[in-house]
Amino acid sequence: MKKFKILGFIVILMMYSISCEELPDPAGERGVAVVPGITGLNPGVFDVNDLENSFVHFTVVIPEGASVTGAKLVGSYNNNHADVTITELTSFPAVVTITSADAAQKLGIAVADLERGDVFDFELLVTSGGRTTRSTPLVIPVACVYTVSMSTGSYHSISADWNSEGDITLTSDPLDPYKIYVSGLEEMEGLTEDLGPLVMYIDPVTYAVTVPRKAIASDAFGYHNIAYEGSGTFSSCEGTYTMTFEISVDEGSWGTNGFIFTRN
Repeated sequence: MKKFKILGFIVILMMYSISCEELPDPAGERGVAVVPGITGLNPGVFDVNDLENSFVHFTVVIPEGASVTGAKLVGSYNNNHADVTITELTSFPAVVTITSADAAQKLGIAVADLERGDVFDFELLVTSGGRTTRSTPLVIPVACVYTVSMSTGSYHSISADWNSEGDITLTSDPLDPYKIYVSGLEEMEGLTEDLGPLVMYIDPVTYAVTVPRKAIASDAFGYHNIAYEGSGTFSSCEGTYTMTFEISVDEGSWGTNGFIFTRN
């Protein structure tokens, strides 16, 4: 009886497999949609200090060999899902420049009413083979444009978690304005930063900050190679960094600790 049951089960599986292969895909032919991409976004914000002249600039690309019958860029404001057409695209790669004034006008907003913290969402709608593909939203905030003068200089560091407070110095890399060197985090505690400085990387679009693990002092309170690793955000208007660091030595870790860097 057990053998008959197994044989019957195998037959049922074979019939199910054959029937699945013969059924048409209700979603239509797979792999025909064109997925557009955006590269070279710079700047990545509408400058709150110059909204009449501010703009964002980027390039729209599609996969090589793809055939597109229609493409347009639509916009929304503060998550209102308006999907208003901002511009039509006729060839690729397409270089696109959107001014804050034009985006606001097409969305029915007065430039004077735009405020810091407002957000525009731009999406690409690309039609190919009768199917329209919507891209991942390109989020453009109304904020301050990044400047080295606001992200570097003399800063005051405070950490209640690490029980430290004092002045530090931030400098930028001569070849990369978004690469920031931090000196003084352990000097304020009497250590010699013979392995420093700490290096922070600011995302040019989102202003998110990442900090790869880096030892900054070889001798630390009897331990070895005190290192920082973490992430945070940079406020481009105030020049403030809100950071979280894991602080560790060769012998172990003190876990995550919050820091705030404010300009002196």
